Amino acid sequence: MSDDEGTVNEEFQTLRVERREDRTVVELYRPEARNAINGRMIAELHRVCAELEDDPRPLLLTGHGTVFAGGADIFELRERGREEALAGINSRLFERLHRLPAPTVAAVDGWALGGGAELSYACDIRIATPTAVFAQPEPGLGIIAGAGACWRLKELVGASVAKQVLLGGFRLDAETALRHGLVARIVSSEELRQSAHALLDRMAASSPMALRMTKMVLDADGVHPLADDLTQAVLFESADKHERMTRFLERKKR
Repeated sequence: MSDDEGTVNEEFQTLRVERREDRTVVELYRPEARNAINGRMIAELHRVCAELEDDPRPLLLTGHGTVFAGGADIFELRERGREEALAGINSRLFERLHRLPAPTVAAVDGWALGGGAELSYACDIRIATPTAVFAQPEPGLGIIAGAGACWRLKELVGASVAKQVLLGGFRLDAETALRHGLVARIVSSEELRQSAHALLDRMAASSPMALRMTKMVLDADGVHPLADDLTQAVLFESADKHERMTRFLERKKR
């Protein structure tokens, strides 16, 4: 990540964090695992959220290379049980991200799968490349998309499209995501970060307090993520979930 206008922080293992005067840029960085979201990344993103709660500034969130995030880490997910589901490990982070005081922008290139898609849904605005794909394969692994997709996606694209994705296994490519309002625009991979920064530049020209208050009014409370966590707690204890994730991991070894 370029640090021409800011400093890149090296204290993180799964993120590349660049702090600028008027924004923070976070790159998901697990190239060996398609930027899959594991426990360490969750903890490090919590640290970023804490910083942005104390010192509000817009956030640009993107992925390393040609993938945004290939889902949650299945090795870790397979071992989670009822207690981890009730703790809402992913859902609580995504909700915290969603509630950051300043606007958040996700720049999505390539796959945004499972938890990776849900992470992008938690942001205020998404920009995508032509190769971007949003998908929720969780039911095939014996669980629900329990970190926001079951309600955020419906809010973003409507109940019919959300059901096609969550129940029918449909994938939203970039053009479909644009047509349904999930993404704001499509740009080339080479222009992705430049376009995202241009959006943040426009935000920077506005009153920070006005943006903060606008976002606060737009966001409203609901029954989630508690309902997600309770449902996931049941599924995390099922033998079916463990067997499906084991088969998935064994296929990856071949």
